[in-house]
Order: sequence, then C-alpha cells, then structure tokens
Amino acid sequence: MPFKEAEWPEVGELVVATVKTITGYGAYVVLDEYGKEGLLHISEISSTWVKNIRDFVREKQKVVLKVLRVNPRKGHVDLSLRRVGKRQRREKIRSWKKDRRAESLLRDASEKLSISVEEINEKAGAPIQKKFGRIYEGLERTAKEGAKVLSGLGVPEDIAVTLAEIAKERIRITRIKITGLLELECTKPEGAVFIRDALLRAQEIKKSKGTEVRVYTVSPPSYRIEVLAENYKKAEDLLQKAADTALTNITRLGGQGTFKREK
Repeated sequence: MPFKEAEWPEVGELVVATVKTITGYGAYVVLDEYGKEGLLHISEISSTWVKNIRDFVREKQKVVLKVLRVNPRKGHVDLSLRRVGKRQRREKIRSWKKDRRAESLLRDASEKLSISVEEINEKAGAPIQKKFGRIYEGLERTAKEGAKVLSGLGVPEDIAVTLAEIAKERIRITRIKITGLLELECTKPEGAVFIRDALLRAQEIKKSKGTEVRVYTVSPPSYRIEVLAENYKKAEDLLQKAADTALTNITRLGGQGTFKREK
C-alpha cells in the first residue's frame, strides 16, 4: 500500500506474505506490505498434524497470515496460518490486490503527467486514502462519478482529470453478491400475509446508491435474501439489516423466525 503509516504490523492483523525459506521447524516469510521478515512456526501451520511443511506451504507462495507477536527491538514477527479462515483469506487477498492496482494506476498517472510517483502520492494518494480508507475505493468512485470526486478533495485539476481518465479506462465496476436464508413462520389466520409483509419490508429497506436487496421464496418457510453491493462490508451490513427487519416485523406480528448467512 502506498501509505503504510506503521513500520510494523499490529498483533491480530492479517498480512500478505511471501514464503522465503522452509526449515524443519517452520517457514520464514517476507511481509509484502511491510518489507519485514517473520516466522511461521510449524505449530501454527495447521490444526492437524504436519508431517511435511511443503504439503501446506512452498517457497515463493503468497499466503495470508495472522500476526501473533511483534518484537520490533529484536526484529521478530510471529505468524499463524491455521488461525486464518477461508473468508478472511479471500477478502484479504482481494483487498491486497486492489492496493497493488491502486499503486499501478497512480504510477501510470505520474508517467502520463511527467511527475514523480512521490509527488502524485502526496497530492492525490494521500487525500484519497484519508477520505476513503483505501486508495482503490476512491479511484473506483472516481471511475463512476468522474474527476469531481478528486477535485473535491483538493487534488490539483490536471491530476484529478488524468486519474479519472485512467480509472474509467482501467477499472471495471463490479458488484459482489452474498446471500442468507430466512426461516419465517406465523400460525395466525393471516400468517401468510404477515410473512409477505415482513419480506417486503426487508426488500425495501433504505439502501445506498449501487446496492440492491432481493428476496426469493425457496420453499415456505424458507426465503432467501440476496444482496448486491460494491464491497463485502456494505453487502454484509445490508444483508444483516434486511434480515433484522424481516425478523423484527414477523415477531411484532406474532410470528417467529431465524436467519443464517449462506457461504
């Protein structure tokens, strides 16, 4: 990432690393985002018995690890592979790739404008990251809405226009989809009407631009909520909001229900 304020990772943080050397007691890796070396001990590779470390990791492989301990004075970083879930791994790799793409887009803009990477980082990257958290998120917004997004952050007009052109050309706006399963029941005479009302309220919750909520009947009493959004955080928040809305309304009308997030 262009603007990594901390020199060392924090305990509990997920990091992308490249396996450097494998030994009999673990693997030494390089943290791609910090340039530091860390140790993945054999006891932290898998929750099952590890006979051969290379059955789990190999040299030059990219892995997502969890930071267990950090000792800047000794230069030690202890890491874990077994404590990283599949979804965590997938989302971390996705965000890491976006950071790499953001670096590439800024670099292309610096070449097109004949200015240094340091200058475009200072004048564009820093304000974008401050506003959006991640530079790529700001460039995605720019690809959709134009240079005004960057101009509004104080980015010089020539840089804003150039980055907007590059973002529009290079960034394909996609939406991710997640789903969850509702089980709704109501034994009252108008139970079917009440369930339909609860589902409609879930589908019609307030949504931000670019997001969508759909509700489908699987087979009563099962109903699927499908959410489309720009990123997983927005999608997860919206899915939970829709589910809570349905459950709150069916309970208020004398019914009951449960919700389960689908993988």
